[in-house]
Amino acid sequence: MGQTGKKRWLPLEANPEVMNQFVQGLGFPGDAGFFDVYGFDDDLLAMVPTPVLAVLLLFPISPEFYEQEWETLQVSEKVYFLKQTVGNACGTIGLLHAIGNNLSQLELAEGSYLQRFFKSTASMSPLERATFLENDTELEGAHSLAASAGDTAPPDSTASVDLHFVCFVCVDGGLYEMDGRKQQPVYHGSTSQDSLLEDSVKAIQDFVARNPQSVEFNVIALAKAVV
Repeated sequence: MGQTGKKRWLPLEANPEVMNQFVQGLGFPGDAGFFDVYGFDDDLLAMVPTPVLAVLLLFPISPEFYEQEWETLQVSEKVYFLKQTVGNACGTIGLLHAIGNNLSQLELAEGSYLQRFFKSTASMSPLERATFLENDTELEGAHSLAASAGDTAPPDSTASVDLHFVCFVCVDGGLYEMDGRKQQPVYHGSTSQDSLLEDSVKAIQDFVARNPQSVEFNVIALAKAVV
């Protein structure tokens, strides 16, 4: 779930209720929220509120996963991406990727933490944003509270966790996989606001195919809908 680095946080649970409370406390608007995706059948996808703005995936990882090579393609300059240098921070980084790539559709509270964070980091490089986050005690404290509020007790921050969050977003008509452990976003082809959920699911099914026996996959959508 996180890299071994100078700092490690508690893992965030894949729980929309916890995520909504977390981001709302930081200035997230009340007319959007995170919702469970219960399955990939059309009927189950139709239960997800619309419009979908981003899709989060929690999946089991192994050392071999990051030994693969991903084709390097031109990434839209409009993509907001930050690297992960804090262990177990991937859940919060996934939330920041989901929000940061939808600022035009999310009215963050004036003067709120989230508004200040994205203004402060707008012109930074992905690694500079990671350093900013690593030194940000306000976000670290909010993350710690959220990580402790789940249905299950979080493991110790020093424990080895083999689950990881990534985020899928639509920017400039492209579907991007945002993974702070990678050097840059991964382009998965074209998409649109209307087809983002379905196109993300197609990419997610490739993750599932790599580990079909695992039941540790969770998918959560950010949608413009009242929680």
